[in-house]
Amino acid sequence: MSVNLTQILNLVGKLDDSPGDDTPRERFRGYLRENVKEVGRIRDYVEECLRNSGDQYNRALQDLVNHLATFLGFDVTFGRYQGVLGQPGYDGLWKSSADFFVVAEVKTTEVYAIRTATLVGYVDDLISGKKIPNWDHALGLYVIGRPDPELRQLESSVIAEKRIHQLRIISVEHLLTLAESKSEYDISHEDILAVLRPSGPKIDPIVELMKRLIAQKPTEVEAEVPVTEPAPEEVQAHYWLTPVRSDEKQSAEEVIQTLVGEEKIYAIGERTPGRKHIKPGDWVCFYASENGVVSHAEVASAPEHKHHPKVKHPEKYPWVFRVKNVHLYINKPVIIDMELRSKLEAFRGKDPTQAWGWFVVATRRIAKNDFELLTRT
Repeated sequence: MSVNLTQILNLVGKLDDSPGDDTPRERFRGYLRENVKEVGRIRDYVEECLRNSGDQYNRALQDLVNHLATFLGFDVTFGRYQGVLGQPGYDGLWKSSADFFVVAEVKTTEVYAIRTATLVGYVDDLISGKKIPNWDHALGLYVIGRPDPELRQLESSVIAEKRIHQLRIISVEHLLTLAESKSEYDISHEDILAVLRPSGPKIDPIVELMKRLIAQKPTEVEAEVPVTEPAPEEVQAHYWLTPVRSDEKQSAEEVIQTLVGEEKIYAIGERTPGRKHIKPGDWVCFYASENGVVSHAEVASAPEHKHHPKVKHPEKYPWVFRVKNVHLYINKPVIIDMELRSKLEAFRGKDPTQAWGWFVVATRRIAKNDFELLTRT
């Protein structure tokens, strides 16, 4: 039986900055070090943080991001939850074996204004205290739990203040993807640094990384999940899982609400897996990134190359198909946690605690049984 994050937090107690080795903070961080050794478990806990509100989950998210950095090859110093005058205020200090430092600031959301001067000040203080050599060996990194598609105020501030060479921004979803990629592909810590650090004049390292990724064969978990085919006379419907991500105007849930719930359509890209095979009578369930499955519907038409006014980027998603029998449960998502993964045919023979982002990274055909579990049907 898997233990979820809420149960763990209830056991360790209220997370705060109380000193001592036997405090809730140290018990939680000790639990992460000793027991959470797979990226898949971190993804489960991070998504649980983002589905809940309150200081306990915000502070747990901070510790989880710091723990995730160890999977990227950093030696991590955990920071305080709340700043105190005269004390280091960073959320995390990540040291690379390449003599490079990342000073992390974890934000659950961008709703509240974020002053870039604060993070710059943390780095300056560490340089003054001889903990970091200089800015040439450091960067400040904002890790955002729920990036706001409308605000983008943090990105605008970094650009306007000309701090692109000092500050970087990454969503926790993409930080998880980096860690999963490192565990599944031939990606080194130096490759991770090449992605995180401000780009220099030479772009060869990034292109070289892309070339190696393309050259590598998919690992076993990334291979297309085999689906048991029924006898020809029984062939009726195929079942699909498709991920939906936020754009600059709408959250993933809002995209699903608008396209699937209101317009009774969905749009996919030219290279979307399965585009040529989706047909009327199939069923598709919609996974809102970092949340869960929040809707499913029956396919009512084959994808057509056409423009629809509600599709925000028709050049990226030019293939539109109609849906019917729509079911929306945006406020009661089906969470793809470790317990559910252990029941899915797609994970048969696989460790459900391992990296599982591959399952929701692109549209894929799934077994009928998996579809029923993912949609509570």
